[in-house]
Amino acid sequence: MRVVFFGTPEFAVPSLEALLGEGFDVLAVVTQPDKPQGRSRSQTVAPPVKVAAVAEGIPVLQPARPTDRAFVDRLRMLAPDVGVVVAYGHILKPELLALPGHGMVNVHPSLLPELRGAAPVEWAILNGLEKTGVTIMRMDEGLDSGPILHQLPHYIEPEVTGGELSEHLAEMGAQALVETLSLLEQNALKPVPQDHARATYAPKLTRDTARIRWSDPADKVARTIRALDPKPGAWTVLEPGNVELKLFGARPVQGNGTPGEVLQADSRLLIAAGSGAVEVEEVQPAGKPRMAAADWLRGRGVAAGGRFA
Repeated sequence: MRVVFFGTPEFAVPSLEALLGEGFDVLAVVTQPDKPQGRSRSQTVAPPVKVAAVAEGIPVLQPARPTDRAFVDRLRMLAPDVGVVVAYGHILKPELLALPGHGMVNVHPSLLPELRGAAPVEWAILNGLEKTGVTIMRMDEGLDSGPILHQLPHYIEPEVTGGELSEHLAEMGAQALVETLSLLEQNALKPVPQDHARATYAPKLTRDTARIRWSDPADKVARTIRALDPKPGAWTVLEPGNVELKLFGARPVQGNGTPGEVLQADSRLLIAAGSGAVEVEEVQPAGKPRMAAADWLRGRGVAAGGRFA
């Protein structure tokens, strides 16, 4: 089966590697352009999928937009049997969706129709779900609304972080993708329409989403911190002085106090929530690397009685 692969971040790499490992003919990889970095913006960083493709000697296409006429014509000349899309980062128009003989299939890290959208892994933890998974669907013009080809469920461990869950679902997605394409090649799949009335959404993460609200119950505060670890990181402000920092490695514990009040600041960092308290293992002051909370406390980062807002 001749495949064109669309993907950009680290999450997409296991799917690409699985296709190659199972002998699929990956004609080209389509990914976003390299991104400038540094203060001068003079250096660029290649997307993880590009790095993986170059290592395997696969041609890489990086159109500014996948609607570019030259790009669409190039893809048509490749004559793929199927397109595979894994966290590419651009919406594909109908002309492109219809180009491969078997259409475009997408690896989505949720059990659709739940958590359609940009950040399903993080929102699964933020919402306190006990189960998520991966869905392989045939893409249509809507937002993650196409018919389902295959699904694999996954239980969410109580203290898993967004990064850990994403890594696990990426591997599951790769497995499900290979299974789906093998069945698709044999015309042994029956697409199942989604129940749109059951759809929920996982919108793009914003700075406001990542702000810790200490008036929330301790379990919800801890979920927020875990869901956004390692990126973008849940943040708060230490008063006085409005010192901003990110928190990591949180779990709910017993404790009482005014929301945001530092209850303990010696070998442990305990902060009161709306109900209960949260123990924090790591912190990251603005402009500095992550460090153990105990090390930050030894540097007099905060004392008992201090307050986060």
